[in-house]
Amino acid sequence: MPRALPLLPRVDRTLGQAVDGAVRVHHRRRLQRVDWAYALDASGGGWADGDPPPRAGNELEVLVDGAAALPRMLDELARAESHVHLAGWHFSPDFELTRDAEPAVLRNVLADVAERVDVRVLAWAGAPLPLFRPSRGQVREMREKLCAGSKVRCALDSRERPMHCHHEKTIVVDDRVAFVGGIDLTLESGDRFDTSAHPARAQPGWHDAATRIRGPAVADVAEHFRLRWREVAGEALPASEAPPASGDVELQIVRTIPNSVYHAVPRGDFRILESYLRALRSARRLIYLENQFLWSPEIVAVLADKVRRPPTDDFRLLVVLPANPNTGADESRGQVAALVEADHGAGRFLACTLYARRGPFADPVYVHAKIGIVDDAWLTIGSANLNEHSLFNDTELNVVSHDADLVRATRLRLWKEHLEVERVDDDPAAVIDRQWKPIANEQLQRRRAGEPLTHRLVELPGVSRHSKRLLGPLQGLLVDG
Repeated sequence: MPRALPLLPRVDRTLGQAVDGAVRVHHRRRLQRVDWAYALDASGGGWADGDPPPRAGNELEVLVDGAAALPRMLDELARAESHVHLAGWHFSPDFELTRDAEPAVLRNVLADVAERVDVRVLAWAGAPLPLFRPSRGQVREMREKLCAGSKVRCALDSRERPMHCHHEKTIVVDDRVAFVGGIDLTLESGDRFDTSAHPARAQPGWHDAATRIRGPAVADVAEHFRLRWREVAGEALPASEAPPASGDVELQIVRTIPNSVYHAVPRGDFRILESYLRALRSARRLIYLENQFLWSPEIVAVLADKVRRPPTDDFRLLVVLPANPNTGADESRGQVAALVEADHGAGRFLACTLYARRGPFADPVYVHAKIGIVDDAWLTIGSANLNEHSLFNDTELNVVSHDADLVRATRLRLWKEHLEVERVDDDPAAVIDRQWKPIANEQLQRRRAGEPLTHRLVELPGVSRHSKRLLGPLQGLLVDG
């Protein structure tokens, strides 16, 4: 039986839970004011309500890690015949999409494409206060370097909520193909170009994911860019026609747009939140999450309820997070602690992180992917983290699929990478219990003993299990409020 917590950690936990509750009340009141409360109350299962609806007839290619995704983006940029539209959190003109003898440098690539087609780049304008990166001045300098001497047009979007940003990462080429995911074309905060082998490179590795879409759903990504470009640049672009069917996958594009930011969407759009809550509430056997942040009290409340009252005996919750997100030393603002306590030693919950290793060296692999999988029946990939920023306050774009074959194939692809094996058994609970848990725990013990790692997976050490339960929710309330 778990030991009782000492007095101070108990007080810390109790106060943290109270602040979490205040955050949830604040979010509900805010969404009620703009008639979006149903996103919080969505029942388990199904697609998100509203527009755009699910679209049949698509092809979805899941691209894991930069070395797989970035060359695919380059290939499509080179094939552009009409226009290229890019939206991102930040861009680095010197970012290299390939690492060959002659690397493909972002500024050069876009300049070459702009000689024959229209190239529009939409970037967040940066933080108004220079305390945060990138600042307004740094972004203006970036735009000058990206566009100087070329026909590339770049607009900076400053229509953000205070302390928030524009975070989506999309590319649309000719309204024929679109990329939606979590990979920024920048070196800010780390180099996104990393292989799935994640070799130790004397700097943090990078684990990320994106999708390549062909088919009718491309029009929804394209229209979202058009909406933002019209609001920011004042230019109305011609409406796109939906591309013909290119596959047999049904997809839905979901987004976060905070209310009172764009004239065209005054009430906002919170369907990433709705889609996640629908899927998580419907879970019966498996919830698998890869994310940069696990801070959202709304999401954690559903997860905690699942592990506290599992819908089936073989239910498992598995999360892969970075060891230290770039906004603080605590990996989850205490939310991992809430899930550990909800599990109460039953072994249904496991949190892991990743390290690149070489002999005595171990470099953290920064988990920047934003992937959700439920019961091998629901998949989302995009730019949205599981925090207040992405679910309520930043602009974000995700793609959702209910295609069971695609979902299962994506999970197996990711688990092979993380477990460093060629084959993964079909039963998720068995794989978690017999492979994930012993490997991750052994590597944690090695780190604690100062011994070299023999595997990439490491159980999160749980620094937040009995600490920082108050600080995290307070930070969330201040940032969101």
